[in-house]
Amino acid sequence: MPPKPRSGAVRKSKKGPQKGTGGLGRRKLEGKGPTPKAEDRVYHKAFKNEHEKEKEQRARQSRRRKRESGPDTVAGRNSVVEALREGVPATALYVSSRTEADDRVKESISLAADRGIAMLEASKQDLDRLTNDAIHQGIALQVPPYEYAQPEDLLHTAKSRLETPLLVALDEITDPRNLGAIVRSTAAFGGHGVIVTERRAASMTAAAWKTSAGAAARIPVAQVVNLVRTLQGLKKQGVFVLGLDMDGDVTLPGLALADSPVCIVVGSEGKGLSRLVREECDQIVSIPIVSSTESLNAGVAAAVSLYEVARARGEKKC
Repeated sequence: MPPKPRSGAVRKSKKGPQKGTGGLGRRKLEGKGPTPKAEDRVYHKAFKNEHEKEKEQRARQSRRRKRESGPDTVAGRNSVVEALREGVPATALYVSSRTEADDRVKESISLAADRGIAMLEASKQDLDRLTNDAIHQGIALQVPPYEYAQPEDLLHTAKSRLETPLLVALDEITDPRNLGAIVRSTAAFGGHGVIVTERRAASMTAAAWKTSAGAAARIPVAQVVNLVRTLQGLKKQGVFVLGLDMDGDVTLPGLALADSPVCIVVGSEGKGLSRLVREECDQIVSIPIVSSTESLNAGVAAAVSLYEVARARGEKKC
C-alpha cells in the first residue's frame, strides 16, 4: 500500500492528460443563449409593469361591459326634460335635494309623475356615480337596456303589413345621434327596421333614443355580430343590398331596384363602407351632390336614400 501523506501535507494533482467526461459537460460549454428581454424576465420591473398594464386594461374592459349591459342615464336639465317630452322609456328620475327647481326641473318631475316613473332623491356623489361624472346639474334620468330584435323580425314586420321590405343596415356607425336620426328617418319613410353591429358601433343608448324623437319605440332595431353574414342571409331571402358611397355604380334618382325588397347600407362616418361589406352589395349607389361639398353626413345620406325609395314606390302604386 502507498504510504499515507503526513499530516498537513497537500496532495498534488496528477500531471499529464486527464480522462474526459465523455461529452457530459458539453452543455455547460454551450452557454445559456441570448439574454431574455426585460419584460420576459419574471423578477424584472418591466415584466411587472407590463402585467400591471394588462390587468388594468382587463379591469377597464370589464367595467365598460358592465356599463354597456346595464341601464343608461340622461344627465342635465335640458336633456332630461327633452327625453321625457319625447317619450324615452325610463325607470327612475333622480333629483338632488339641493337642486334649485327651475321650470325644467318642475316639468321633468311633472312628466315623470304622469308616466308613473319612480322619483328618487340623490346626493351629488350618487349622481356623479350614476352619470359617470357627467355634468348632471342635479338631475338624471335612468333608461333601461334596449331590447334588440332579430333581423328575421324586421322581415316579419314587413310581411305582416303586406309591404315590400325596406331595411337600413349601419356599417360601424359610431355616433349614437346618427343612429337615432337614422331610426327616425326609417320610421318617417315607411322602413321596417334598422340593423346595427355589436362591436365598434353605436348602440341604442339614451342619446340615440332622444335623437330618434320616440321613433325607436315604433321601429325595431336588430343587433348582429357579423354584418356580412347578415347581409348574405338577407340576400338568400330575396333582399337586394344597396351600399351608399360617393363613387357609386348608379345614382340615386330613378333607382331601378327601389320597388324591390332592399336593404340600404350606410358606411361609417370616417371610412365609409368596409371592404367586405362592399363586396356583398348588389349595387353601390351614389347621391348626386354639388362639387363643392365633399360628402353627406351618414344620417342625412340615409334620409335622402329612404325618401327616394319611398317616392319611387309611391309612383309605382299610382
